[in-house]
Amino acid sequence: MHSSDRDRIVLAALVFAVLFSQVLLYPGVATLVETLGADATASAFAATPLDASMWFLVAEFAAYVSFVGVWGLVSDATGRRTPFIVAGSIAGALGYAALAAVPTVGSIPFEGVLLLRIVQGAMTIGAFSLTMTMLMDLEGGHGRNMGAAGIAIGLGAALGAPVGGQLTAVDPIAPLLVAAGLLVCVGGLVSLVDDRAPDEHRSARALVDGIRRRPTLSIPYAFGFVDRLTAGFFALVGTLYFQETFGLGAGTTGLLLACFFAPFAVLQYPMGALSDRIGRTVPIVVGSVCYGGGILLVGASPSVPTAAIAMAGVGVLGALVAPATMALVTDLADESERGVAMAGFNLAGSLGFLGGFLVGGTVAGNYGYDLAFLVVGGLEIAIAVVTVPVFLRLSLEPTDQFQSGDRENA
Repeated sequence: MHSSDRDRIVLAALVFAVLFSQVLLYPGVATLVETLGADATASAFAATPLDASMWFLVAEFAAYVSFVGVWGLVSDATGRRTPFIVAGSIAGALGYAALAAVPTVGSIPFEGVLLLRIVQGAMTIGAFSLTMTMLMDLEGGHGRNMGAAGIAIGLGAALGAPVGGQLTAVDPIAPLLVAAGLLVCVGGLVSLVDDRAPDEHRSARALVDGIRRRPTLSIPYAFGFVDRLTAGFFALVGTLYFQETFGLGAGTTGLLLACFFAPFAVLQYPMGALSDRIGRTVPIVVGSVCYGGGILLVGASPSVPTAAIAMAGVGVLGALVAPATMALVTDLADESERGVAMAGFNLAGSLGFLGGFLVGGTVAGNYGYDLAFLVVGGLEIAIAVVTVPVFLRLSLEPTDQFQSGDRENA
Protein backbone atom coordinates (compact mmCIF):
# COMPACT_ATOMS: atom_id res chain seq x y z
CA MET A 1 0.00 0.00 0.00
CA HIS A 2 1.28 3.44 -0.94
CA SER A 3 2.02 5.68 2.05
CA SER A 4 -0.56 8.23 0.85
CA ASP A 5 -3.25 5.53 0.71
CA ARG A 6 -2.38 4.35 4.21
CA ASP A 7 -2.34 7.89 5.56
CA ARG A 8 -5.65 8.64 3.85
CA ILE A 9 -7.26 5.74 5.72
CA VAL A 10 -5.75 6.75 9.07
CA LEU A 11 -6.71 10.41 8.70
CA ALA A 12 -10.25 9.54 7.63
CA ALA A 13 -10.55 7.35 10.73
CA LEU A 14 -9.39 10.27 12.90
CA VAL A 15 -11.91 12.65 11.29
CA PHE A 16 -14.57 10.02 11.97
CA ALA A 17 -13.51 9.70 15.62
CA VAL A 18 -13.67 13.45 16.27
CA LEU A 19 -17.09 13.90 14.66
CA PHE A 20 -18.44 10.68 16.18
CA SER A 21 -17.42 11.90 19.65
CA GLN A 22 -19.26 15.18 19.04
CA VAL A 23 -22.52 13.57 17.86
CA LEU A 24 -22.54 11.07 20.75
CA LEU A 25 -23.92 13.81 23.02
CA TYR A 26 -26.84 14.89 20.84
CA PRO A 27 -29.51 12.19 21.44
CA GLY A 28 -29.40 12.51 25.22
CA VAL A 29 -28.57 16.19 25.49
CA ALA A 30 -31.69 17.03 27.54
CA THR A 31 -30.84 14.34 30.09
CA LEU A 32 -27.17 15.32 30.05
CA VAL A 33 -27.72 19.01 30.84
CA GLU A 34 -30.04 18.04 33.69
CA THR A 35 -27.31 15.78 35.06
CA LEU A 36 -24.81 18.62 34.69
CA GLY A 37 -26.94 20.87 36.89
CA ALA A 38 -29.21 22.83 34.53
CA ASP A 39 -31.72 24.44 36.89
CA ALA A 40 -34.33 27.00 35.91
CA THR A 41 -34.17 28.60 39.35
CA ALA A 42 -30.42 29.15 39.21
CA SER A 43 -29.63 30.06 35.61
CA ALA A 44 -31.30 32.14 32.90
CA PHE A 45 -29.73 29.78 30.36
CA ALA A 46 -31.74 26.87 31.76
CA ALA A 47 -35.24 28.34 31.89
CA THR A 48 -36.55 25.19 30.21
CA PRO A 49 -34.94 21.86 29.27
CA LEU A 50 -35.07 23.02 25.64
CA ASP A 51 -33.26 26.27 26.49
CA ALA A 52 -30.56 24.46 28.46
CA SER A 53 -30.03 21.95 25.64
CA MET A 54 -29.93 24.69 23.01
CA TRP A 55 -27.32 26.76 24.87
CA PHE A 56 -25.22 23.66 25.54
CA LEU A 57 -25.09 22.96 21.78
CA VAL A 58 -24.71 26.60 20.77
CA ALA A 59 -21.75 27.04 23.15
CA GLU A 60 -19.74 24.44 21.23
CA PHE A 61 -20.62 25.85 17.81
CA ALA A 62 -19.81 29.37 18.98
CA ALA A 63 -16.36 28.10 19.99
CA TYR A 64 -15.97 26.43 16.60
CA VAL A 65 -16.74 29.68 14.80
CA SER A 66 -14.46 31.72 17.06
CA PHE A 67 -11.38 29.49 17.07
CA VAL A 68 -11.26 27.46 13.85
CA GLY A 69 -9.45 30.30 12.06
CA VAL A 70 -6.89 30.59 14.85
CA TRP A 71 -5.87 26.94 14.49
CA GLY A 72 -5.56 27.29 10.73
CA LEU A 73 -3.44 30.44 10.98
CA VAL A 74 -1.07 28.97 13.56
CA SER A 75 -0.65 25.75 11.58
CA ASP A 76 0.08 27.51 8.30
CA ALA A 77 2.35 30.08 9.94
CA THR A 78 4.53 27.39 11.53
CA GLY A 79 4.33 24.84 8.71
CA ARG A 80 3.18 22.10 11.11
CA ARG A 81 -0.06 20.18 11.61
CA THR A 82 0.65 17.20 13.88
CA PRO A 83 1.61 18.96 17.14
CA PHE A 84 -1.48 21.16 16.99
CA ILE A 85 -3.78 18.20 16.34
CA VAL A 86 -2.23 16.44 19.34
CA ALA A 87 -2.67 19.53 21.50
CA GLY A 88 -6.24 20.14 20.35
CA SER A 89 -7.36 16.54 20.78
CA ILE A 90 -5.77 16.06 24.22
CA ALA A 91 -7.11 19.41 25.47
CA GLY A 92 -10.52 18.54 24.01
CA ALA A 93 -10.41 15.20 25.82
CA LEU A 94 -9.67 17.03 29.07
CA GLY A 95 -12.64 19.30 28.35
CA TYR A 96 -14.97 16.33 27.95
CA ALA A 97 -13.53 14.75 31.10
CA ALA A 98 -14.01 18.00 33.04
CA LEU A 99 -17.67 18.08 31.99
CA ALA A 100 -18.06 14.46 33.08
CA ALA A 101 -16.65 15.39 36.49
CA VAL A 102 -19.17 18.19 37.09
CA PRO A 103 -21.80 16.01 38.85
CA THR A 104 -19.10 14.77 41.20
CA VAL A 105 -17.99 18.29 42.07
CA GLY A 106 -21.58 19.41 42.41
CA SER A 107 -21.03 23.14 42.97
CA ILE A 108 -20.50 24.45 39.42
CA PRO A 109 -23.27 26.74 38.11
CA PHE A 110 -24.67 26.07 34.66
CA GLU A 111 -22.81 29.12 33.34
CA GLY A 112 -19.60 27.36 34.38
CA VAL A 113 -20.70 24.25 32.50
CA LEU A 114 -21.22 26.36 29.37
CA LEU A 115 -17.76 27.87 29.81
CA LEU A 116 -16.24 24.38 29.99
CA ARG A 117 -18.21 23.50 26.88
CA ILE A 118 -16.76 26.52 25.04
CA VAL A 119 -13.20 25.52 26.00
CA GLN A 120 -13.84 21.93 24.91
CA GLY A 121 -15.26 23.10 21.58
CA ALA A 122 -12.39 25.52 20.97
CA MET A 123 -9.90 22.67 21.38
CA THR A 124 -11.86 20.01 19.49
CA ILE A 125 -12.31 22.12 16.34
CA GLY A 126 -8.54 22.38 16.05
CA ALA A 127 -8.19 18.59 15.90
CA PHE A 128 -11.07 18.31 13.41
CA SER A 129 -10.13 21.09 11.00
CA LEU A 130 -6.40 20.38 10.92
CA THR A 131 -6.94 16.64 10.40
CA MET A 132 -9.00 17.55 7.34
CA THR A 133 -6.18 19.88 6.29
CA MET A 134 -3.74 16.96 6.49
CA LEU A 135 -6.00 15.16 4.02
CA MET A 136 -5.74 18.22 1.77
CA ASP A 137 -1.94 17.89 1.91
CA LEU A 138 -1.98 14.32 0.54
CA GLU A 139 -1.22 13.37 -3.05
CA GLY A 140 -3.57 11.23 -5.12
CA GLY A 141 -6.33 13.64 -6.14
CA HIS A 142 -8.14 16.26 -4.12
CA GLY A 143 -11.50 14.65 -4.84
CA ARG A 144 -10.36 11.30 -3.45
CA ASN A 145 -8.88 12.94 -0.36
CA MET A 146 -12.01 14.96 0.36
CA GLY A 147 -14.16 11.95 -0.46
CA ALA A 148 -12.37 10.09 2.32
CA ALA A 149 -13.13 13.02 4.64
CA GLY A 150 -16.75 12.95 3.50
CA ILE A 151 -17.13 9.25 4.28
CA ALA A 152 -15.71 9.88 7.74
CA ILE A 153 -18.07 12.81 8.35
CA GLY A 154 -21.11 10.94 7.04
CA LEU A 155 -20.43 7.80 9.07
CA GLY A 156 -19.64 9.83 12.17
CA ALA A 157 -22.99 11.62 11.94
CA ALA A 158 -24.88 8.44 11.05
CA LEU A 159 -23.43 6.23 13.80
CA GLY A 160 -22.82 8.77 16.55
CA ALA A 161 -26.49 9.44 17.27
CA PRO A 162 -27.69 5.83 17.74
CA VAL A 163 -24.61 4.85 19.74
CA GLY A 164 -24.91 7.99 21.85
CA GLY A 165 -28.54 7.17 22.58
CA GLN A 166 -27.60 3.71 23.83
CA LEU A 167 -24.79 5.11 25.97
CA THR A 168 -27.13 7.68 27.50
CA ALA A 169 -29.52 4.90 28.44
CA VAL A 170 -26.69 3.31 30.42
CA ASP A 171 -25.49 6.58 32.01
CA PRO A 172 -25.96 10.21 30.86
CA ILE A 173 -22.25 10.84 31.53
CA ALA A 174 -21.11 7.87 29.42
CA PRO A 175 -21.05 9.79 26.07
CA LEU A 176 -18.69 12.35 27.63
CA LEU A 177 -16.29 9.68 28.82
CA VAL A 178 -16.31 7.83 25.50
CA ALA A 179 -15.75 11.13 23.66
CA ALA A 180 -12.77 11.90 25.91
CA GLY A 181 -11.29 8.47 25.24
CA LEU A 182 -11.70 8.82 21.48
CA LEU A 183 -9.92 12.17 21.42
CA VAL A 184 -7.01 10.71 23.38
CA CYS A 185 -6.75 8.05 20.69
CA VAL A 186 -6.78 10.74 18.00
CA GLY A 187 -3.89 12.51 19.71
CA GLY A 188 -1.90 9.30 19.82
CA LEU A 189 -2.62 7.96 16.33
CA VAL A 190 -2.06 11.15 14.35
CA SER A 191 1.69 10.76 14.93
CA LEU A 192 1.57 7.69 12.66
CA VAL A 193 0.90 9.98 9.68
CA ASP A 194 3.63 11.99 7.97
CA ASP A 195 3.19 15.72 8.42
CA ARG A 196 3.20 17.01 4.82
CA ALA A 197 2.48 20.66 5.61
CA PRO A 198 4.59 22.96 3.40
CA ASP A 199 7.65 23.94 5.43
CA GLU A 200 7.18 27.63 4.81
CA HIS A 201 7.00 30.06 7.71
CA ARG A 202 4.74 33.05 7.05
CA SER A 203 3.17 35.68 9.24
CA ALA A 204 -0.52 35.54 10.10
CA ARG A 205 -1.05 38.80 8.22
CA ALA A 206 0.54 37.39 5.06
CA LEU A 207 -1.66 34.30 5.27
CA VAL A 208 -4.85 36.31 5.68
CA ASP A 209 -3.82 38.58 2.83
CA GLY A 210 -3.20 35.52 0.68
CA ILE A 211 -6.72 34.24 1.30
CA ARG A 212 -8.16 37.68 0.56
CA ARG A 213 -6.41 37.64 -2.81
CA ARG A 214 -8.39 34.51 -3.70
CA PRO A 215 -12.01 35.67 -3.68
CA THR A 216 -13.00 32.55 -5.62
CA LEU A 217 -12.73 30.63 -2.34
CA SER A 218 -16.05 32.27 -1.47
CA ILE A 219 -17.67 29.89 -3.99
CA PRO A 220 -16.97 26.61 -2.13
CA TYR A 221 -17.55 28.46 1.15
CA ALA A 222 -21.03 29.49 -0.02
CA PHE A 223 -21.86 25.94 -1.11
CA GLY A 224 -20.49 24.58 2.17
CA PHE A 225 -22.69 27.01 4.09
CA VAL A 226 -25.86 26.02 2.24
CA ASP A 227 -25.06 22.29 2.28
CA ARG A 228 -24.55 22.33 6.06
CA LEU A 229 -27.70 24.46 6.40
CA THR A 230 -29.67 21.62 4.82
CA ALA A 231 -28.02 19.16 7.23
CA GLY A 232 -29.04 21.29 10.22
CA PHE A 233 -32.51 21.60 8.73
CA PHE A 234 -32.98 17.83 8.51
CA ALA A 235 -31.46 17.28 11.96
CA LEU A 236 -34.10 19.48 13.62
CA VAL A 237 -37.03 20.26 11.32
CA GLY A 238 -36.86 17.06 9.28
CA THR A 239 -37.05 14.90 12.39
CA LEU A 240 -40.09 16.76 13.74
CA TYR A 241 -41.74 16.80 10.31
CA PHE A 242 -41.54 13.02 9.91
CA GLN A 243 -42.85 12.39 13.39
CA GLU A 244 -45.76 14.85 13.16
CA THR A 245 -46.73 14.20 9.55
CA PHE A 246 -46.48 10.42 9.50
CA GLY A 247 -46.90 9.69 13.21
CA LEU A 248 -43.53 7.95 13.44
CA GLY A 249 -41.71 7.00 16.61
CA ALA A 250 -38.07 7.75 17.29
CA GLY A 251 -36.90 4.37 15.99
CA THR A 252 -38.66 4.61 12.64
CA THR A 253 -37.59 8.23 12.28
CA GLY A 254 -33.99 7.12 12.76
CA LEU A 255 -34.39 4.52 9.99
CA LEU A 256 -35.84 7.17 7.69
CA LEU A 257 -32.89 9.47 8.38
CA ALA A 258 -30.58 6.53 7.73
CA CYS A 259 -31.97 6.38 4.18
CA PHE A 260 -30.12 9.67 3.68
CA PHE A 261 -27.01 9.04 5.76
CA ALA A 262 -26.17 5.58 4.35
CA PRO A 263 -25.68 6.57 0.69
CA PHE A 264 -24.36 9.97 1.72
CA ALA A 265 -21.55 8.34 3.69
CA VAL A 266 -20.73 5.33 1.51
CA LEU A 267 -20.64 7.15 -1.84
CA GLN A 268 -18.44 10.10 -0.85
CA TYR A 269 -15.15 8.51 -1.89
CA PRO A 270 -16.22 7.26 -5.34
CA MET A 271 -18.03 10.55 -6.00
CA GLY A 272 -14.94 12.50 -4.99
CA ALA A 273 -12.81 10.38 -7.33
CA LEU A 274 -15.39 11.02 -10.06
CA SER A 275 -14.94 14.77 -9.63
CA ASP A 276 -11.20 14.30 -10.17
CA ARG A 277 -11.99 12.78 -13.57
CA ILE A 278 -14.83 14.98 -14.84
CA GLY A 279 -14.07 18.25 -13.03
CA ARG A 280 -15.91 20.06 -10.24
CA THR A 281 -18.54 21.96 -12.25
CA VAL A 282 -21.02 19.16 -12.95
CA PRO A 283 -20.91 17.55 -9.48
CA ILE A 284 -21.29 20.90 -7.71
CA VAL A 285 -23.62 22.89 -9.96
CA VAL A 286 -25.82 20.17 -11.46
CA GLY A 287 -25.64 18.13 -8.28
CA SER A 288 -26.78 21.06 -6.14
CA VAL A 289 -29.76 21.80 -8.41
CA CYS A 290 -30.85 18.16 -8.19
CA TYR A 291 -30.09 18.08 -4.45
CA GLY A 292 -32.38 21.05 -3.88
CA GLY A 293 -35.05 19.40 -5.99
CA GLY A 294 -34.70 16.25 -3.90
CA ILE A 295 -35.31 18.24 -0.71
CA LEU A 296 -38.52 19.58 -2.25
CA LEU A 297 -39.58 16.01 -3.10
CA VAL A 298 -39.03 14.92 0.51
CA GLY A 299 -41.36 17.70 1.69
CA ALA A 300 -43.96 16.72 -0.92
CA SER A 301 -43.84 12.96 -0.25
CA PRO A 302 -47.31 11.62 0.61
CA SER A 303 -46.17 8.48 2.43
CA VAL A 304 -43.30 6.98 4.37
CA PRO A 305 -42.10 4.75 1.49
CA THR A 306 -41.95 7.67 -0.96
CA ALA A 307 -40.24 9.82 1.67
CA ALA A 308 -37.66 7.05 2.20
CA ILE A 309 -36.97 6.86 -1.55
CA ALA A 310 -36.65 10.65 -1.74
CA MET A 311 -34.30 10.70 1.26
CA ALA A 312 -32.11 8.04 -0.37
CA GLY A 313 -31.97 10.13 -3.54
CA VAL A 314 -31.01 13.22 -1.54
CA GLY A 315 -28.26 11.18 0.13
CA VAL A 316 -26.80 10.14 -3.24
CA LEU A 317 -26.89 13.71 -4.52
CA GLY A 318 -25.38 15.04 -1.30
CA ALA A 319 -22.53 12.56 -1.74
CA LEU A 320 -22.00 13.93 -5.25
CA VAL A 321 -21.81 17.56 -4.11
CA ALA A 322 -19.94 17.42 -0.78
CA PRO A 323 -16.50 15.99 -1.70
CA ALA A 324 -16.31 18.04 -4.90
CA THR A 325 -17.00 21.20 -2.89
CA MET A 326 -14.28 20.42 -0.35
CA ALA A 327 -11.89 19.46 -3.16
CA LEU A 328 -12.52 22.84 -4.78
CA VAL A 329 -11.18 24.50 -1.62
CA THR A 330 -7.96 22.52 -2.10
CA ASP A 331 -7.87 23.37 -5.82
CA LEU A 332 -8.12 27.10 -5.23
CA ALA A 333 -5.99 27.51 -2.10
CA ASP A 334 -2.24 27.91 -2.18
CA GLU A 335 -0.38 24.97 -0.63
CA SER A 336 0.94 27.19 2.16
CA GLU A 337 -2.55 28.50 3.00
CA ARG A 338 -4.52 25.26 3.21
CA GLY A 339 -4.97 25.39 6.98
CA VAL A 340 -6.59 28.82 6.79
CA ALA A 341 -8.58 27.84 3.69
CA MET A 342 -10.05 24.74 5.33
CA ALA A 343 -10.68 26.73 8.51
CA GLY A 344 -12.75 29.15 6.44
CA PHE A 345 -14.71 26.25 4.95
CA ASN A 346 -15.42 24.77 8.38
CA LEU A 347 -16.39 28.22 9.67
CA ALA A 348 -18.91 28.57 6.84
CA GLY A 349 -20.17 25.06 7.55
CA SER A 350 -20.65 25.72 11.26
CA LEU A 351 -22.57 28.90 10.50
CA GLY A 352 -24.64 26.95 7.98
CA PHE A 353 -25.52 24.28 10.53
CA LEU A 354 -26.67 26.94 12.96
CA GLY A 355 -28.59 28.59 10.12
CA GLY A 356 -30.38 25.32 9.46
CA PHE A 357 -31.61 25.29 13.05
CA LEU A 358 -32.65 28.94 13.02
CA VAL A 359 -34.03 29.36 9.49
CA GLY A 360 -35.73 25.99 9.32
CA GLY A 361 -37.12 26.19 12.84
CA THR A 362 -38.35 29.77 12.44
CA VAL A 363 -40.01 29.25 9.06
CA ALA A 364 -41.55 25.91 10.05
CA GLY A 365 -42.81 27.31 13.36
CA ASN A 366 -44.36 30.43 11.85
CA TYR A 367 -45.43 29.32 8.37
CA GLY A 368 -45.49 25.53 8.32
CA TYR A 369 -43.33 22.69 7.04
CA ASP A 370 -44.22 23.12 3.36
CA LEU A 371 -42.71 26.60 3.18
CA ALA A 372 -39.70 25.48 5.25
CA PHE A 373 -38.86 22.74 2.72
CA LEU A 374 -39.44 25.20 -0.13
CA VAL A 375 -37.08 27.78 1.40
CA VAL A 376 -34.26 25.34 2.14
CA GLY A 377 -34.53 23.44 -1.14
CA GLY A 378 -34.84 26.72 -3.01
CA LEU A 379 -31.66 28.06 -1.40
CA GLU A 380 -29.71 25.02 -2.61
CA ILE A 381 -31.01 25.49 -6.15
CA ALA A 382 -30.47 29.26 -6.09
CA ILE A 383 -26.81 29.10 -5.05
CA ALA A 384 -26.11 26.71 -7.94
CA VAL A 385 -27.89 28.87 -10.53
CA VAL A 386 -26.28 32.12 -9.34
CA THR A 387 -22.75 30.70 -9.50
CA VAL A 388 -22.98 29.15 -12.98
CA PRO A 389 -21.21 32.16 -14.63
CA VAL A 390 -18.38 31.92 -12.11
CA PHE A 391 -17.84 28.23 -12.78
CA LEU A 392 -17.84 28.83 -16.53
CA ARG A 393 -15.25 31.59 -16.10
CA LEU A 394 -13.03 29.41 -13.92
CA SER A 395 -13.26 26.52 -16.43
CA LEU A 396 -13.06 23.85 -13.73
CA GLU A 397 -12.73 20.95 -16.13
CA PRO A 398 -11.35 17.43 -15.67
CA THR A 399 -8.12 17.60 -13.74
CA ASP A 400 -6.51 15.66 -10.97
CA GLN A 401 -5.30 18.85 -9.33
CA PHE A 402 -5.15 22.50 -10.32
CA GLN A 403 -1.79 23.57 -11.55
CA SER A 404 -0.26 26.54 -9.77
CA GLY A 405 -0.87 28.74 -12.80
CA ASP A 406 -4.56 27.89 -12.77
CA ARG A 407 -4.83 28.88 -9.12
CA GLU A 408 -3.16 32.19 -9.77
CA ASN A 409 -5.44 32.95 -12.73
CA ALA A 410 -8.47 32.05 -10.62
